[in-house]
This record gives sequence, C-alpha cells and structure tokens, in this order.
Amino acid sequence: MNKSTLAVAVAFGVLAQQAGAAGFIEDSKASVSSRTMYFNNDNRDGGADQRETAQGLKFDYLSGFTQGTVGFGFDAQALVGIHLDGGKGHHPDSNTFFPSDSDGSAVDEWSRVAGNVKARFSKTEAHYGGALQPNMPILVANDSRLLPQTFEGGTITSKEIDNVTFNAGQLEHAAGRASSNTTGLAVAGGTEDSNQFRYAGADWKVTKDLTLQYYYANLEDYYKQHFLGLTHVFPIADDQSFKTDLRYFDSRSDGANGDATHFFSNNGGYAKNAGEVDNKTWSAIFTYTLGGHSFLLGHQQVGDDGGFVYLGQGDVVDGRNRNEGNGGSSFYLFTDSMINSFVRAGENTTFGQYAYDFARLGVPGLKASVNYLRGDDVRYKSGNGTYDEWERDARVDYVIQEGTFKGLGASLRHGVYRGEGSESARDQDQTRLIFNYTYNFM
Repeated sequence: MNKSTLAVAVAFGVLAQQAGAAGFIEDSKASVSSRTMYFNNDNRDGGADQRETAQGLKFDYLSGFTQGTVGFGFDAQALVGIHLDGGKGHHPDSNTFFPSDSDGSAVDEWSRVAGNVKARFSKTEAHYGGALQPNMPILVANDSRLLPQTFEGGTITSKEIDNVTFNAGQLEHAAGRASSNTTGLAVAGGTEDSNQFRYAGADWKVTKDLTLQYYYANLEDYYKQHFLGLTHVFPIADDQSFKTDLRYFDSRSDGANGDATHFFSNNGGYAKNAGEVDNKTWSAIFTYTLGGHSFLLGHQQVGDDGGFVYLGQGDVVDGRNRNEGNGGSSFYLFTDSMINSFVRAGENTTFGQYAYDFARLGVPGLKASVNYLRGDDVRYKSGNGTYDEWERDARVDYVIQEGTFKGLGASLRHGVYRGEGSESARDQDQTRLIFNYTYNFM
C-alpha cells in the first residue's frame, strides 16, 4: 500500500466516526455505471488488427460534508474490466483497450480501487487521493475506452471571488485506462517517471457570454507550459448563436528533459533539439448553431520547432526495464480525434464538423455528427520535406429518455485515417460500439 492510499484509508476511518453528522450521509450519492464496448481497429497497411469486446463496471460513492466551519468528506471508486471476446490473434500486446497476459492474450479481468478525502471551507474545496479525474486545459483525464484514467495527488478549487474559479494542485501518479496499477508521470518517449506535476490557473467569466482562462503547468524534468484561452458566445436569436473558441499553448523544456530517460518523442516528428520540448500551438474554432443544426470550422497550427506536449505515461518502464502498460491520454485540442492527434511539428490542420440534434424532429436523445480534419506541412524527422494526413469521423448517439430503460445510451462511432507520407501513422479504419448505463442508488 503506497503512502497516499494509506493516508486516505486512515482519513476514512476518522470520517467514519462522524458518519452520523448531518450532511455527510444526507448529501451522499452512490452509483454504479456499466459500459459495454466493441472495439475494432483495422490496419489497412497490414499488421495485427484489433477486434475485442469488453464490459466495464464503475462504482462511485460521493459523501456529503460534515457540519462545521470546515466540512470533511470522502469519495470512493471501484473499477472492474471483464474481457468478453477477442482472441490472442486480435489482441495486440501493445494496446490501451485491455491489459495483456504474459502470453500476449488479454487477461480475463482486471480491477482497481481508490478514494479521495476532501474538505470544504466557504467556497473552497480540497481533494486528496487516487481517484481524481481532472478536466482542465493543461490536463484532461482520458475516458475514451472501457474505464477512465485516474490521477493521484491533491487539488484545490476555489470560487471565493464571484465569477472566477481558481484551480491549483500537485499530481504524482496516474492509473491508465487499461491498467490496474499506478505509475509516475511522463510524456511520450520518456521511460523515467516524474512524481511532480504542479499546476495553477483560473477561469474568469467576464460576462455570461465571455470566459477568459490562464493556466500554468510544470511536469518536473520534462516541461513547463502556459495556456491562454478565450470563449465567447454571441446570441443571434433565441435558437441561433455564434461561438468563438481560441486556445494558445507555449511549452518549454524543464530539467533533465532531453536525456535518454527523459526523452520526448515529439509525437514521432521533427524536433529542433532532439528529445526536448519546444513548442507553441494555437487553435481557433468557430461554431454556428441554428436550431438543431451545428456547423463548426477551425484551424490549428503546431510550431515548427517541435511537437505539442501533454502528459503520457505509455513508455514508462519499471525497475526491470519492462513497460508498465500505462498508455492512453487526452489533451485539450479539437484534433484529439478518434484515431490521430495532428500534433507533430509544423502541422497545420483545418477541420470542420456538422452535428444535428434530432430533438427538433421529435426524437429527444438522438444526436449525430460528422467531422473531417486535414493536416498539412507535417515535418519529417530529418527536417527535410513535409507530408499530409487526414481523418474522417462519424458518430450517432442515442439515450433513452423515459421508461424502464431510461438513461441507457448507445453510441456508434466510425473513423477513417489516411497518411500520405512515409512517417505518417498506419492507414486505419476504426469502429466502436458502446452501451452505457448508470444506476443511482442515492
């Protein structure tokens, strides 16, 4: 048992003695969520295809807070993944859908349990434990497969100033979306972990339509990153609006970054200084909404000196130089799509999306969308020459709105990726069929 887990367990024991306090029990919430997922990744250029089906179960308990000037509480989470179908021939050993056994086949099941202690003073909350799922511009917990990625550490959120939300914290470990264990933090290519990811930032709601953001993050011995964001919604009519979303990241090397163990792969692309973080990325997204229709158009530019950087523990190894299997990450850009990421050095990506909400046609809960991304001017690792790539994704989502199966949701997603250079990712067709259901006990 690591130190943070022990601390959470001790804190839970103390809180249990106060369980009768008003608010702790009365405001508690408990739920169990089920996700059944069929995942099919077809490598069009050869190599092992992946076709698997699995069941994920997630139990969440969120207590209220005890009474007093400072209220205390406890959250718990238990995750279980069960493999349903997909033999060794369709389960690549290196994947982030389901863990692999020693012979390369999928394990029958895997699980993990974690919890957080929490405290509230006025409009400020602090959380400490191993079941954190942050969602900020500088860090987005991944939930794109069977079970969610979680982080271990401490966070503080404060709303003491009207219309401003402050966030700060330090994270030390992560548990991947297909892993039962935690590892330290790193970036793509880094085999040595870091136990210190510190961040601070704020969201300022200037008006009901305009929000400004600033965040700073530092992954020790890997990178420092600044983020600036602006979102504005211009209401044209009752069911018509125009939204502007601007994002800018400035990332630089930190400490040991660049050496053999703290190497940044630059997402498989060019780097002015091999293995180091050196990047500026901006994106602009414009969305016009009319009734149930939504039209999105945007552009993203990744700097020429290196690829866009974000947390990724997929290459971290243990004391015996074995990969920990803690891959799978998300980041705060529209190009974090089904198959590709479009974040190599020099890449200019233009993208568009059309979405429709069928509630306007009398079918509430049914939504559909299709989007297209094209990345140009991707620099080869040598720095000589460029290539292009594109991706097309479509999805249909439906959630039952009433009756016995109210809340049961289904999602069908299909993506096509094609690269036009020798260093591009493999051409792939990917299909996902997902069924979600959450039952609330309290």
